[in-house]
Amino acid sequence: MSVNQSVVFRPRRLRVVCWVSAVVIVIVFTLISFGLHGSLGEGVPGTFQRGDQAAMIGLGVLAALAVLMFTRPRISADDRGLHVRNVLGGYDLPWEIIRAVRFSRGAPWASIELTDDDVVSVLAVQAADKEYAVEAVRTLRAMLESHRLSQRSTPANGG
Repeated sequence: MSVNQSVVFRPRRLRVVCWVSAVVIVIVFTLISFGLHGSLGEGVPGTFQRGDQAAMIGLGVLAALAVLMFTRPRISADDRGLHVRNVLGGYDLPWEIIRAVRFSRGAPWASIELTDDDVVSVLAVQAADKEYAVEAVRTLRAMLESHRLSQRSTPANGG
């Protein structure tokens, strides 16, 4: 496998679940908004207005956007290293600081073990994706090994 190769992996099942959930949330909040009309209740002054209905739809859209944040995870690898993007935040990891690509039995997602004993979770490679996740881990491991081999075969500078 060539070190110059570039690959990108994103969770598959999670993205489908998030998009379906987001659509359902918007529909449910919109239907609830249509039920907001008339009096607030017996003995309570005030009535629901159009603004209340619009606010309920807006809350649905915000909730859907929050769910769609879980579609962000992604990992890309190229000749320089790994670029991990999780739900919040991300990491640029050069190959030199990566010790191993791990996917332990029973783990919900893969992880990257660094030379300083830190571990970076990779939410883009999830156990729920089964064979796709296995393919992603094997590809990343092969790219790591390819980089290590290319570093060994390159003569040291200054010699």
